[in-house]
Amino acid sequence: MTAEDLKALIRTVPDFPKPGILFRDITTLIADGAGFAATIELLATQATAARAEAIAGMEARGFIFGAAVAARLALPFLPIRKPGKLPVPVLSIDYALEYGTDTLEVDPTAIGSAQRVVIIDDLIATGGTATAAVKLLRSAGALVDHALFVIDLPDLGGANRLRALDVAVSALMDFPGH
Repeated sequence: MTAEDLKALIRTVPDFPKPGILFRDITTLIADGAGFAATIELLATQATAARAEAIAGMEARGFIFGAAVAARLALPFLPIRKPGKLPVPVLSIDYALEYGTDTLEVDPTAIGSAQRVVIIDDLIATGGTATAAVKLLRSAGALVDHALFVIDLPDLGGANRLRALDVAVSALMDFPGH
């Protein structure tokens, strides 16, 4: 399947979560077995080209794609969690949202020193979560210089925020607007 074939599997839901937003819903993509498999294969190819030694994914949809790519490549998967979900001492980072703040956590013992970690998530919009994940992983000693996404919403500038941190960004597809 081509990237255009996969793009056709993404459902657009207007006015969710609020009026004026076009929500790009990946559940229709992952519900299509061939489409999901092709997505994982394309991401795995890019992760291999980035010389990934581990894959990190942010809760929750980053777990779907990141864990599948890690399994496909027989690499460790590093879950970037919401607060209070890990039963061990964690590293954490607070980051700004449109209205307020949030926190991400990681188990630092799961990350090798200078281990090349590729971040994978379903979508890059404003880049707040991905930027926080890069900073968090780097604080744990990881080398993070690639981030892969299924969808980019380029008008929201998130990919450029990551590039400003010297992270190469790639997405299988993009959608204009937000």
